[in-house]
Amino acid sequence: MSANLEAKKQIVEEIKDKLSKSKTVVFSSYNALTVAEDTEMRREFKKNGAEYKVYKNKLLLLALGELGIKGADEFLHGTTAVAFSYDDEVSGAKILCQTAEKTKKLEVKFGLLDGKLVDAKEIEELALLPSKEVLVAKLLGTLNAPISALARVLIAPVTGLARALNAVAEKQGA
Repeated sequence: MSANLEAKKQIVEEIKDKLSKSKTVVFSSYNALTVAEDTEMRREFKKNGAEYKVYKNKLLLLALGELGIKGADEFLHGTTAVAFSYDDEVSGAKILCQTAEKTKKLEVKFGLLDGKLVDAKEIEELALLPSKEVLVAKLLGTLNAPISALARVLIAPVTGLARALNAVAEKQGA
């Protein structure tokens, strides 16, 4: 019995460690996923700096309680899997929601965003956000647009002069 209790304590510590390292945590049910669906989803998690694990609800509640996170007990019933996003806030939620939509076998229960409990709807909204790379590209495009416009305005008189000189040269040559 003591070895079993010690193993459970280690699992609770593992959960606490993962929770504290994660930018976003999504809790979901995982009914009837096939091995192929599960393997594909886990591969996507790994590729995007995230992790997907199944834990017992009691151990999850203990870990959340020890971290001072309240209110999860109303959501933790039935089967529960957890997606930990380490690199960014969006990837874990996006992968889980895409898999849920594709397979119709997963359901988002709730999540943690910056250590605060959020409901399934907020996680689904988070999943709709573009990735960090897309957002950075849009920001750079927005920052680059005024500079490009200024460069075109500054070059316009020179371009006009070149066209006028070219037209004069063609007229004299003809």
